[in-house]
Amino acid sequence: MAAGPYGALLEAVRGVRWPAQRAVSAGATGVHPSHTRGSAAELVEYRPYRQGDDPRRLDWKLLARSDRAFTRLAPHQAVLGTLVAVDASASMAFPPVAAGTTHDKWSSARHIAVACAAIAHAAGDPVGLCAVNGDGARRVAPRTRRGIVAEIARALDDTPARGSAALERAFETASARVLLITDCLGDLDALTRAARAHVASGGEVRVAHVVSRAELEVSRGAVLAVDPEQEHIARSLDATSRVQYRAAFDVWRERVAREWRDAGVVYREIVDDEPADVAVRRIVAPPATRGSRP
Repeated sequence: MAAGPYGALLEAVRGVRWPAQRAVSAGATGVHPSHTRGSAAELVEYRPYRQGDDPRRLDWKLLARSDRAFTRLAPHQAVLGTLVAVDASASMAFPPVAAGTTHDKWSSARHIAVACAAIAHAAGDPVGLCAVNGDGARRVAPRTRRGIVAEIARALDDTPARGSAALERAFETASARVLLITDCLGDLDALTRAARAHVASGGEVRVAHVVSRAELEVSRGAVLAVDPEQEHIARSLDATSRVQYRAAFDVWRERVAREWRDAGVVYREIVDDEPADVAVRRIVAPPATRGSRP
């Protein structure tokens, strides 16, 4: 998928790797380390031959020298099914296009989703989509076939950001690895519970928390803040309330990050004006070590 609105981004992330967070269960051959040992060329260790071992993995030279039979063990590589779950609720359509901004959360989310799907697909992993808005969940089943990334892109472009979204529904048919792309403004308790359960069952969850620059830096002058999912909730912001809002927003963001990490999730905060290829590299990178950027 080299053309279209995602072409430049896909070129920018070509060759980026998305390693599994931990060894995966054995399955079809792929690029991720597995719990099992197989017959790959790279030797890991020997163990005494046991009845039922594949004779082709016997080290015949060692047998000739020592008169003892040993089986060669090597790492088995497996695929990792990946589901990209995208929050398409009304709050993701911020700032409104009418505001004249060049960035918004929904555009950022779509680009991140397509790029991460392309990276997983390039590694041979089955990749699928679950985009949830007020109309329900739109799903693309995980596949490795050619064209799946383009199918995911079309599904996202055809999905409007509107209504309230129960993103935890993505876990009803979740793959081993789940990427959640959301602004965390829905039912966060239900979503973190679902993610925690998935991690506890051996799955992997990553969260790309999309925040708008306009949410971080409220414009000066009179501002009427309206809840996009409950439009009867509105509040005027003046100089004093803007300061109070920013302080409360910062406290909330810290709490969100802490709750996700406590659930065993790899968490990244993404601001919608961050270059998408930079954001994607942070999202798929191994978990940050102490002292590195989250």
